[in-house]
Amino acid sequence: MKKWMIAAVLSGLWCISDAQTKKPAAGSSARGKKVYEQYCLTCHQVDGSGVPRMNPPLIKTSYVLGEKSTLIQVVLKGLEASVPIDDEYYSNNMPPHDFLKDQEIADVLTYVRSNFGNKASAVTAAEVKAERAKK
Repeated sequence: MKKWMIAAVLSGLWCISDAQTKKPAAGSSARGKKVYEQYCLTCHQVDGSGVPRMNPPLIKTSYVLGEKSTLIQVVLKGLEASVPIDDEYYSNNMPPHDFLKDQEIADVLTYVRSNFGNKASAVTAAEVKAERAKK
């Protein structure tokens, strides 16, 4: 009886652990796709390819795959100058999206960092909150 109870408890803990590690990331990416489609798709395109010399691609660029803090700040503050991204210049201003909730920003950046051929870690709402506090 004791062995059965221990097995049941361990099994339950495994299920909780599995749910905590896998489902939130999948949920975050799915929610992020919706945010992307609403706010980002027009400029960065369905496939993340951007528009040459206007809107940067989101496919394997240093901004997307690099430091999360830089990417979070771009979403929060936007970009108002012609900036080089991987030796290409893009001139279309990106407005700040600081009206989005921390979780929405985390979700959309998780989506971008894990799609379009990208393989980067998820962004959390806590990371966004910390960056927002730096404003």
